[in-house]
Amino acid sequence: MYRFLIPLLLGFALGGASAFTAAFSRLWGERGGRMATMVLRNLLAIPLWLFGFVLAWRTAAPLLFVRGSASMTLGWLLIAGGAIPVVWGHSSLGLRTHMPSIRDTLVRRGLYAHVRHPIYAGMILIFVGLALLKPTSSVVVACAVGVVWAFVQARLEEIDLVSRLPAYRAYMKEVPCFIPKLGGKGMTGP
Repeated sequence: MYRFLIPLLLGFALGGASAFTAAFSRLWGERGGRMATMVLRNLLAIPLWLFGFVLAWRTAAPLLFVRGSASMTLGWLLIAGGAIPVVWGHSSLGLRTHMPSIRDTLVRRGLYAHVRHPIYAGMILIFVGLALLKPTSSVVVACAVGVVWAFVQARLEEIDLVSRLPAYRAYMKEVPCFIPKLGGKGMTGP
């Protein structure tokens, strides 16, 4: 019943491994580091964990609660709301999202002026929304693993970003990780 966990966890593990662009670049040079990250993340990790989610969705499993119109509406709102920072964050970062390099520069504008990880914050909302749309034990477990992965992946990437971008350490102190400060002023600049 929980066979979906194999590709899901393998995909998340490879995604975690993709967070070490600086280490790969030290081993194999800038181009090799960029390619290692790109292959791990885009060609292996993302397809594997998406496949794991599809398997979880298709697995016959008991409902944990009865879906109602409120949970369905909230689920769709969370998915739509989560998709906005995912798409916006990717467009703000551009190629850095899929092929990070030791030559990258710190983005401190747009969503990144308010949260350090808008893409992962959006993915967390999407995971919760999916669990509300189909609250089977398999989908809820897959989504819970996805939420944990988002927190771990963000931390692993920050370890790498501090080593690649010296200004990132100060940025971490100024900008919250996932949830923007209410009433706070965002950072501006390049």
